[in-house]
Amino acid sequence: MLPQAPFGRTGHLSTRTIFGAAAFYSISQADADRTLDLLMRYGVNHIDTAASYGEAEVRLGPWLKHHRQEVFLATKTDKRTRLAAREELHRSLERLQTDSVDLWQMHNLADPQEWQVALGPGGALEAFIEARQAGLVRFLGVTGHGLNIAALHRQALERFDFDAVLLPWNYVLQQNPRYAADFEAVRTICRERGVALQTIKSLARGGWGDRPHTQTTWYEPLTDQADIALAVRWTLAQPELFLNTTADIEILPKILEVASQPRIPVSAADMQAMVERLGMTPLFA
Repeated sequence: MLPQAPFGRTGHLSTRTIFGAAAFYSISQADADRTLDLLMRYGVNHIDTAASYGEAEVRLGPWLKHHRQEVFLATKTDKRTRLAAREELHRSLERLQTDSVDLWQMHNLADPQEWQVALGPGGALEAFIEARQAGLVRFLGVTGHGLNIAALHRQALERFDFDAVLLPWNYVLQQNPRYAADFEAVRTICRERGVALQTIKSLARGGWGDRPHTQTTWYEPLTDQADIALAVRWTLAQPELFLNTTADIEILPKILEVASQPRIPVSAADMQAMVERLGMTPLFA
């Protein structure tokens, strides 16, 4: 079974490995059902999806109809205005076949102009607060990609007391001094306030470029079990961090297998050796 930790101040003990339902973007219901069975065998009790993840909410709906109380359920909206966000939340609830979600998040709030709209008058934040007051959501969060996202999350936490944040974190990104400093600043705020800190792209090897591929991720992920073990252990060695799984149901079992094992220390030298051996490159420039 997977280790658990308090998900910030929410009161929920979440598995530190959270299922990233972007993996359900375009798969069949049968494949989704088999994957959900796998998650239950490992004890995963936290699912993170989004309105823009293709068919993911639809694929989760039939299962959630019978298992809703077994998981902490999160979804996201990339709508930036109050009315559009509110409409999308109701669509998400219908697709997920539930009356409420545990965590509603602003999806990829990385553009400074969109940031101003979403957190300004008439913005999505107003819909978020209203939804919480109405009991449609319990907690509120913000997510994003890119080298500027840690700094923007820090500003977002100054503007509003979000319950959770989500952003990239891996060994290669840590070698960028500016991103590493911004990430640590966000980590400090999260620790002080009890804000849950979710990480993505733990298995990112680099961009695809022009290379053909069969993986469903928009970036090239690690695929070898030994390499995945290094990356997963590197992230989970950080006690505050939750690891959101890679968007590929074929890679998922490898992640869960490592995450369920006793913790084995991984050194920076181990990670650097893998970077050099595989020619790993930064995902964001």
